[in-house]
Amino acid sequence: MEGFVEFTNRSQGRDRLFRTIQYTCMLLSYLIEHKADKEKLVMKLKQLESSMSSGRKMFRLGNMVHALVAARRTTQLPDVVPRFCLTASNLTRALYFICDAVLWLKSVGLQPDVDKPKWRNWATKCYYFSLLMNLARDWYEISWRLEQAVQEKKTKRNSFWETHNQEVNCEKRDDLHGFFLRLFQILKRHPPLLLDLVKNLCDLSGPLDTLGIYKTNAGVIGFCGILSSLVGILTLASPHLKLQQ
Repeated sequence: MEGFVEFTNRSQGRDRLFRTIQYTCMLLSYLIEHKADKEKLVMKLKQLESSMSSGRKMFRLGNMVHALVAARRTTQLPDVVPRFCLTASNLTRALYFICDAVLWLKSVGLQPDVDKPKWRNWATKCYYFSLLMNLARDWYEISWRLEQAVQEKKTKRNSFWETHNQEVNCEKRDDLHGFFLRLFQILKRHPPLLLDLVKNLCDLSGPLDTLGIYKTNAGVIGFCGILSSLVGILTLASPHLKLQQ
């Protein structure tokens, strides 16, 4: 109970809970919207989803500063690729939070003249680019671990009695399934990397649909949103499972 209270006392914790409820409502309303005598329930679920979304916008009002501070911190990373990817991700996330704040001002009536579709499109593009940079960083982390695993395997296989044909056949087998086996082993040994990859891939479903790059439906977006939110709750409650920047 104390852990739950401590979790909900943080703005990020409340945002994760609101996000889970929001996407749960989206998924449930999609699943039952075509069933008879469920119109009122669908309407209530959509109203709750909208309320959760508005509440989350309010929680995120100060996140622009956090994103800028994170961008400044990631510029000090020694490795070039993570430094570029994470800094670009944090800067575009800060732009996303600015657009998000403008949309919130529009929703509460403080800025009624705001062009909502235009600002929503800008926000989605910033969020989409931020996710792409996060995925690029994830792939970099995976690729150098894969390369390291291949080098280790080659050194172990360096025996004088192996013929050239045996090496070629082994390499062919590696090309067929060795990559996926090593990938599975790497992600299994590095849970923070796996969770970060899953979260970023799930988050990508919304922007892809909104921007028209890959159209899905509310059911897919709702399911991916729930999964991403649960990963976010897990990494927030257990910081050792969060991929370090």
